Amino acid sequence: MNVCAILLLLAVATPSWGKDLEAFPNLNLNNANELKEATRVLEEEVKLAARPQTYLLIDLGANTIHIKGRGIALHQIPIAAWTVEAPEYLKGIHRLVTRPPVVRRKIEPGAGAEQDPISLADMPADYVLSFTPSLSITVVPSVASDSIFQSAALLAKVGWRNVREWADRLFTDGPPADASHLRLTLSADHAQSLAWTVVDGMALVIRRPTDK
Repeated sequence: MNVCAILLLLAVATPSWGKDLEAFPNLNLNNANELKEATRVLEEEVKLAARPQTYLLIDLGANTIHIKGRGIALHQIPIAAWTVEAPEYLKGIHRLVTRPPVVRRKIEPGAGAEQDPISLADMPADYVLSFTPSLSITVVPSVASDSIFQSAALLAKVGWRNVREWADRLFTDGPPADASHLRLTLSADHAQSLAWTVVDGMALVIRRPTDK
């Protein structure tokens, strides 16, 4: 077991750090399986924190996505719901190989040839992230409650995503035997924020809940 990871785990368990600095605030120190999983994640984070690049930590136990740099949380995104297939392969460090497409706004006639800079509003809220080793993450937006029209539009997008996933599995050979598939439901704004954040080759570590 990595010595640095053990020290980090002890730091997590120290009350003086306070809630804001706890890596896993819901960690049950009396559960050996939870401690083993947390230590595994911290061992991976030790490797990533040594480099200046930002990385992702998806904490399925706390329903949170962390954007981190040097081991410090820079931004957090709540997960509304999630499902996972083949969770036994959600270990190690995954690298992003396919980014979400950018939905560029059309140039208005007579407005000139220059396009406005890409903004958060240009990001999709419904997309798939592909990683290596084999892992796909489907991001879908949760239904909005402030607009009937917006809710209907989001339900249609989620329904179409479900149909496409079903068709892919029916008419293809299916994913590799050692592949995992994670489906995340986020608010539309948070899904766009995640799409805005990720970059090619970005590292990902996932903390698995021990009861899943």
